[in-house]
Amino acid sequence: MAFDSLSDKLQNVFKKLRSKGILKEDDVKEAMKEVKRALLEADVNFKVVKQFIGTVSERAVGEEVMKGLNPGQMVIKIVKEELVALMGSEMTEMKLRPSNEQTVIMMCGLQGAGKTTTVAKLAGQYKNKGKKCMLVACDIYRPAAIQQLQINGDKVGVEVFSMGTDHKPVDIVKAALTHAKKENIQLVFIDTAGRLHIDEELMQELRDIKEAVTVDYTLLTVDSMTGQDAVNVATTFNNDLGIEGVILTKLDGDTRGGAALSIRSVTGKPILYAGMGEKLTDLEPFYPERMASRILGMGDVESLIEKAQAAIDEEKAIEMEKKLRKATFDFNDFLDQLEQMEKIGSLSDIMGMMPGMGKLKDVEIDDNATVHPKAIIQSMTPAERANPDLINMSRKQRIARGCGLDMAEVNRFFKQFEQSKKMMKQFSGMMGKGKKKRRFGNPFGF
Repeated sequence: MAFDSLSDKLQNVFKKLRSKGILKEDDVKEAMKEVKRALLEADVNFKVVKQFIGTVSERAVGEEVMKGLNPGQMVIKIVKEELVALMGSEMTEMKLRPSNEQTVIMMCGLQGAGKTTTVAKLAGQYKNKGKKCMLVACDIYRPAAIQQLQINGDKVGVEVFSMGTDHKPVDIVKAALTHAKKENIQLVFIDTAGRLHIDEELMQELRDIKEAVTVDYTLLTVDSMTGQDAVNVATTFNNDLGIEGVILTKLDGDTRGGAALSIRSVTGKPILYAGMGEKLTDLEPFYPERMASRILGMGDVESLIEKAQAAIDEEKAIEMEKKLRKATFDFNDFLDQLEQMEKIGSLSDIMGMMPGMGKLKDVEIDDNATVHPKAIIQSMTPAERANPDLINMSRKQRIARGCGLDMAEVNRFFKQFEQSKKMMKQFSGMMGKGKKKRRFGNPFGF
């Protein structure tokens, strides 16, 4: 995650604080120096860092903290609270117009920030919430951008309105809104053109759109990997155009994370979403408290549960439980479970959301752990998938050749499958004794 380096440094600082039975003012000052250094190295705006350290220091040397039962923990608590305040305290959600009215959202940003992909991700999320959405292709300078939007629109099941590259963006938007009104479309997302850098022509084009039609939200997409440049871009767009919120992309990458900790404080505008991967589902609402917990290595169980609930089909889970009770669980069911696990996210992402697990730096996590099991199942015939008892040694050899894996790994897979099936049958029986059951995905050993 973006904050891995910062998280490691802060945890080292707090480890020293926890080890002290009695905390002196000098201990706090020394710790704050290290925190300050870590934040500056993470590319957090220096004015933001100065104010942050001042606020934390003032609170941390108070009598209540210094004479507390566990002053080290109290300082950590204060740091977390101030990190949350720095990023906006509460999750900010867009307020849409009533369903019989259009809500118009205009996306803007520089080239390479991931704007065109992000607008499709956002439209897909609202479509899944039951909203009728439409994407509008207004990047007339890059034909590839229109094609990219159409491809992504198809993937998320959202209509794309396009008039090609021969019309002005303002005219395209006007025609799109007329079409949207006829089709009773509730949410219109405008994908505007980007530039390699901010220039007056770009800003004027965006201002023209806002003057011609009612834009409810102007959202800026910024690349978190650009650090302080992202903050400068957000400041300029806000001053020259006026924005209602920011979407940070590439927050899963090898970046220092300073943009996330600076933008709200510098611009006064909330971070609405964070792009956490390349998949069209990898867009998360930005929760300041959850992000602060991740930064401090405390995990993010709430987001993990939400991911699991969104990925796991409740009806399939009920059907799966019935099959496990009757011992009719087959490889088709197993494949379905593996695919649901993949929807939740990579194993390293999941581990990072679990309290304390982010500290296990020496543990190697295979994010492709489901690839080989899926390849083995996909090398089976339909009859073999439905009836595992059919598979003898010669069939295993054919399956091994089909998936390109050696026999030892294929045999290990079959052994683990049988063990998992027995374990899940026992687990299912125990769950049945309770009055109320809570279902999650099948935790197979892959």
